[in-house]
Amino acid sequence: MIRTLFFACLFLNCFIVTAQTTGSRVIAVDVSRVKGKLNRSYNFCVGAGRANEGLRADWQRQLRMLKRDCGFRYIRFHGLLTDDMGVYREDKAGKQYYNYQYVDELFDFLLSIGMKPFVELSFMPNDLASGNKKVFWWKGNITPPKDYKKWDALISNLVKHWKERYGDKEIRSWYFEVWNEPNLKGLFFTGDMSDYFKLYRETATTIKAVSPEYRVGGPATAGNAWVPEMINFCSQNQVPIDFISTHTYGIKQGFLDADGNTGTIISPDKASVYGDMINTSKQIKQSVLPGLELHYTEWSSSYSPTDPIHDSYHEAAYILDKVKHASGFVNSMSYWTFTDIFEEIGPRLRPFHGGFGLLNYQDIKKPAYYAYQFLNKLGDIELDSPDAASIASKDKNGNLQLLFWNFTVAHPGDAIDDQVFFKRDLPSKTLAPAEVSIKNVNPGRYKLLVYKVGYKSNDAYSVYQGLKAPWQLTRQQVDTIKRSTDGKAFGTAIINVTAKGTITKIFPMRENDVYFITLQRL
Repeated sequence: MIRTLFFACLFLNCFIVTAQTTGSRVIAVDVSRVKGKLNRSYNFCVGAGRANEGLRADWQRQLRMLKRDCGFRYIRFHGLLTDDMGVYREDKAGKQYYNYQYVDELFDFLLSIGMKPFVELSFMPNDLASGNKKVFWWKGNITPPKDYKKWDALISNLVKHWKERYGDKEIRSWYFEVWNEPNLKGLFFTGDMSDYFKLYRETATTIKAVSPEYRVGGPATAGNAWVPEMINFCSQNQVPIDFISTHTYGIKQGFLDADGNTGTIISPDKASVYGDMINTSKQIKQSVLPGLELHYTEWSSSYSPTDPIHDSYHEAAYILDKVKHASGFVNSMSYWTFTDIFEEIGPRLRPFHGGFGLLNYQDIKKPAYYAYQFLNKLGDIELDSPDAASIASKDKNGNLQLLFWNFTVAHPGDAIDDQVFFKRDLPSKTLAPAEVSIKNVNPGRYKLLVYKVGYKSNDAYSVYQGLKAPWQLTRQQVDTIKRSTDGKAFGTAIINVTAKGTITKIFPMRENDVYFITLQRL
């Protein structure tokens, strides 16, 4: 028997009922049917722009908040060896000088909040570079080293420094990734595949010389490239490798859209992103090194830092759909990025500009942030849920959690770019309601909490539009947006379960709605 003592709710048709609603989507969860330990590859790692940004107080404040709410364990960023980190210099005679003050400050902070670096070794210090080709507003040198003995000496000295500073046990828990997207010749690397393999071989061998237990991998390619080639190269040449890393984004067409004028178009294929991850996993399993870990060290809906889908409520359901389908095939899928404090194309001029971040400059949480916060609140034991757009779980204290959503690619197609379409006010279409049925709930007293993200529900960009999209935000406007999107539960109830039974509840659904409900045992 189940009795509702109190129910405060903001919609009318969500009371606990026992009869199925005709035409509704049924999400049936049986508490007694355990699927196994919940795979949390989704919050293993998260991305950030570049190392030097990590010295900023606002960046550190946001990362501390993200760690608390979303549970990310590692962080990856570009530019660790770039000149703005002051790591490497040569005098006129060619003598090498190392300086790790900025690196130490950054890594000390990461470890202090319980995070670890997923170390991307890039880009080339200017004094060690073989050329002058650079990328981004902050001018990362993308050329190979002019002298591999000096490069190896730098890598060896740096890794030994970390070993001395943080201890061998700590460094064994890190990952070392060589370079970033070397297959994009002329954009991130001036060499070809053979040049990258040489750089990888020298770097990996040097790291392993410090300790064979330290983990190193690559090729950190864009678009799932070079994976079989990388494995074959390492196998045939006895080059050490512990993991494969690569990147994927859900864009159908378009290029890096630095100014917001070129245009990108989201792929209509529902299997985009996770289809790539599954395919790469198969490539590894069918290779001569089938036991390699697979880390997607960048992924998102779009690779453009000016794509407003990142700010939109659509992004939350997008993330959950990809996580649901890909988690079992990867060791990590690092969302690009956690913050809009990101200066590849220089400081941005508007508070919402299509930036990659889960947070904007003013610590405003986008819908995507809540997708990860909900994921982090799931219990460690996953329950069987036949519904393909849901994750059910329980924890050791007997609390139950259910996350479910609708994912719809709302973009109309090639006639319009994301940069135009997702800037619009886009009301979501009404769908059939979702009927949640939770069977075999143990007797006890429970507190039910309901959270939601969707159109005008924890939807910061819609609130911003309602303020007429000001070029800059006042303190009062920032406060208005934060109060309107605070992520608090909007429905609650106290439920008595006197004997094992079923809790059934109806939720109205729209396209790209996300619900998170918890039953906390009192």
